[in-house]
Amino acid sequence: MGLTIERTRQNERPLSRVVEIPVSLISPNPSQPRVLFDAASLWELAESIRLHGIIQPLCVRRVDKGYELVAGERRLRAAVLAELEKVPCIVADMGEKRSAVLALVENLMRRDLGFFEEAEGIQRLIVTYGITQQQAARMLSKKQSTVANKLRLLRYEADERAKLLAFGLSERHARAILRLQDKQSRIDAIEKVAKELLNVASTEKLVDNMLAQKKSAQSTRHVTPVVKDIRIFSNTLKHALETMERAGITVSSKQNQTDTYIEYVIRISK
Repeated sequence: MGLTIERTRQNERPLSRVVEIPVSLISPNPSQPRVLFDAASLWELAESIRLHGIIQPLCVRRVDKGYELVAGERRLRAAVLAELEKVPCIVADMGEKRSAVLALVENLMRRDLGFFEEAEGIQRLIVTYGITQQQAARMLSKKQSTVANKLRLLRYEADERAKLLAFGLSERHARAILRLQDKQSRIDAIEKVAKELLNVASTEKLVDNMLAQKKSAQSTRHVTPVVKDIRIFSNTLKHALETMERAGITVSSKQNQTDTYIEYVIRISK
C-alpha cells in the first residue's frame, strides 16, 4: 500500500507526517462490513481519547468532497463522542477497490466482527468488483472453502439472523442448523438450541434427528400414490379388455384379491 505524503505549499518538498483532519471532512467507508458497535466499549474508548488523545492515527483516502475513511471506524466514532474537532490521519494513495479490501481485512483481523457482517462484507466485495470466491479468498488470505462456507450463511433470512444473534449462537451453530432446508424447521431448531443450551455437537445431532424424521414422514406420505397407481393400472386393463371385445376378440378375465396381492387371469380365444 503506497502512502501519500502531505507537502508544504511553499517548496512542495515531501514531509513524512501525520496530518490533523477535521472530523466533518471524513465520510464513512461504504464498504465497512461492521454494522453493530458495542456502545459501552465506544464510550470507554471515547473517555480514553479525552484523556490521552488518539494514539494510532486513522487511515483515510482523498475523495471529491474531503476524505473517506479506510481504517479506524471505532476510533472515528469514539472521537465524535469525545467531541474532537480534528483527528490524526495518514492519507493513503489508493482507489475505491483497495480501500474496500483493506476495510474488510482490518475488521477481519480484529476477530470480533459478527459472522453475518463478515459474510455480507465478502459478498459485497465479490458483487461490487466482479471477482470470484477464489480471488476474494486470496485477498483475505483464507481458503476458498472457508469463504464459501461463510457465504452460505447469507441463505438465512433477516428474522432468522436476528434470532441467532439474539440467542448468542455461534457461526458453527448457524452452519449446522443451515442443513435444514425449510425456514420453519430452522427457526424451531434455533429456539430449541437456545432453550436447551446445546453445544455444536448436540446441535448437529438435533439436526440429524430432524432430517431423519422428515425423511420418514415423506416415505409415509408416498404410500397413497402407490395405491392410486394400482387403481390406474386396473382401469387401464379394463379399458384394454373392452377395446379387444369391441374388435371382435373373445376375452374373459377373472380377478382374485387377497390381503397381499391382486391376481388377474385373462383368457383370449385364438
